Amino acid sequence: MADAPVVDILMYHSISDAAGATSIRPEVFSAQMKAIAEAGIPVISLDALVESRRMGALLPPRSIIITFDDAYQDFADTAWPILKQHGFGAMVYVPTDHVGRAESWDGANKPPRRIMDWATVRRLAEEGVEFGSHSVTHSDLTMLADDTLSIELNVSKAEIEDQLGRTIHHFAPPYGMSNDHVVSMAAGIYRTAVGTQLGQVRSADNLNDLPRIEMFYYTSIGRWKAHLSGDGAGYLRKRRFWRTVRRYVPGL
Repeated sequence: MADAPVVDILMYHSISDAAGATSIRPEVFSAQMKAIAEAGIPVISLDALVESRRMGALLPPRSIIITFDDAYQDFADTAWPILKQHGFGAMVYVPTDHVGRAESWDGANKPPRRIMDWATVRRLAEEGVEFGSHSVTHSDLTMLADDTLSIELNVSKAEIEDQLGRTIHHFAPPYGMSNDHVVSMAAGIYRTAVGTQLGQVRSADNLNDLPRIEMFYYTSIGRWKAHLSGDGAGYLRKRRFWRTVRRYVPGL
């Protein structure tokens, strides 16, 4: 029996020279995308992943989905031109209260990075970029009462739909902070949700709690090429182990 398809959902934030783990230098991002193209691994959409589950549609043995949290302006200025060179699509998750402003949530970069305005979002949507919800206020959803959580999930979706004139099916909780209750509520509204659990997507994974590959771990292009060739399982396991340890042993 053939192995079940494996999907890497890549997690990006800012493509810029800004400091911190949520920024990747443009030349590194360009090299990462070139490596995908050279490896011949197809870039698919989250909708294709959903259809593979719902309708039994066939996926390639390996495929990639490219996602960006926070809808930074540098996606439009830097990332999208590089993606278009390779014919790659992308999903961008929008925190709707911050559209057209600078980031201002807990842990935001200093100086803060600019978030796209609605005119830019609409233009990119016409060019083929897909958009999903990243809540309204970019809050930790696990800390909210149900009525506030419902607003974060529903109002963000409705506002993006109003701006784009299309249905929004996909969600990413801010900071990757989720729990069973958030997953359950989001599942009643969206077709998928992605978090920060480190791993590849396999057939048993919950569509409303999908793992991703944090691309800050793959700024070494040699290591990224090894992953794409199928030789990076040990490194991924090691990164996942240390993330788990640090979660339970703060400050390690």
